Amino acid sequence: MTFRKTMAALLAASFLTAAAATAATYTIDTAHSSVGFKVRHMMVSKVTGSFGEFSGTVEYVEGQPAQWAAAATIKTASVNTNDAKRDGHLRNADFFDAEKYPEITFASKGVSQKGGGWVLAGDLTMHGVTKPVELELEFNGAITDPWGNDRIGFSARGVLDRRDFGITYNTVLDKGGVAVSDEVELLLEIEAIASK
Repeated sequence: MTFRKTMAALLAASFLTAAAATAATYTIDTAHSSVGFKVRHMMVSKVTGSFGEFSGTVEYVEGQPAQWAAAATIKTASVNTNDAKRDGHLRNADFFDAEKYPEITFASKGVSQKGGGWVLAGDLTMHGVTKPVELELEFNGAITDPWGNDRIGFSARGVLDRRDFGITYNTVLDKGGVAVSDEVELLLEIEAIASK
């Protein structure tokens, strides 16, 4: 390799290292965030639910989506659909099996452009199974709040098949169809604060 090529490679590496170093870590503000889902019930309606306990971080670089990253942990026992009996059923072995699998985790693998928007790809681990998932990602903005905290906001939506994670329980209805759809919509609203 010539001296010129060597210097060019070193400069490129220095530039990439400097760019990566500008990434800031943000912690999810759970008081202003939500992790929810929606599933069809009895073929005629959709029931919504959420998880009350979750945590995570976002790596953010202004204007550089390719450098964004996210990691999150959700407590399965915190599932809430506003019905105590149903929530108890969701926590047992038919569904989340919260005692055996107390956490759902997500680790991103990259952000890419798709159409006019962005897609967040990553690995979701639930019920002891890890599968790749993709979420439609919307960046809602970055601000400095009145108390001097830097904040960012994202919305993310996706669909998964719960059977892929070994959650297969269902009841067949007399007139056809099933009690609970296999397809689950994911609905996330995330606000995060820069770590200091």
